[in-house]
Amino acid sequence: MILSDRDIKKALAEKRITIDPLYPDAIQPASVDLHLGKVFLVFDTTRFTEIDVKKPVAGLMRRIEINDIEPFILHPNEFALGVTVEKTGFSDDIVGRLEGKSSLGRIGIIIHATAGYIDPGNTLHPTLELSNISPLPVKLYYKMPIAQMSYHALSSKAEVPYSAKNHKYFGDTEPQASKIHKNFE
Repeated sequence: MILSDRDIKKALAEKRITIDPLYPDAIQPASVDLHLGKVFLVFDTTRFTEIDVKKPVAGLMRRIEINDIEPFILHPNEFALGVTVEKTGFSDDIVGRLEGKSSLGRIGIIIHATAGYIDPGNTLHPTLELSNISPLPVKLYYKMPIAQMSYHALSSKAEVPYSAKNHKYFGDTEPQASKIHKNFE
């Protein structure tokens, strides 16, 4: 079941969901708008020619930080990791689903490649997997609405929530490069 605006407000009051900061008018009929942070990771294609999933990827990426004035420009067919301004948390009986905004989709901006699902028990600034499939570069600005989070109630509390184990992406505060190499350890 997807939580309605009424249920989202109730879950916030009960601390089953946390969102910090919560912007005015961010709560929509069945989701909460999230805003673009200022830190990005991009692949350094000038020095590297491939990705080996058995090796750490972090060294293949470089960090870029924007500010209130200078936008991040996402070029056609480019991929970047970003992050939301908001830190959001989920109780053991709530799952988050990160989705794009219709207005951005209509200009070719995709906000996640595959990882739109956030497990119960996690608390983090969600990482955005940004792609531009349009033929033109797109300027993305700090604190602009970039995504929406919907919340789904589980049939019961998770037996082993995300916070109970040493998961790869628990508590992220900035975009994180893939840690798939840890699956081979």
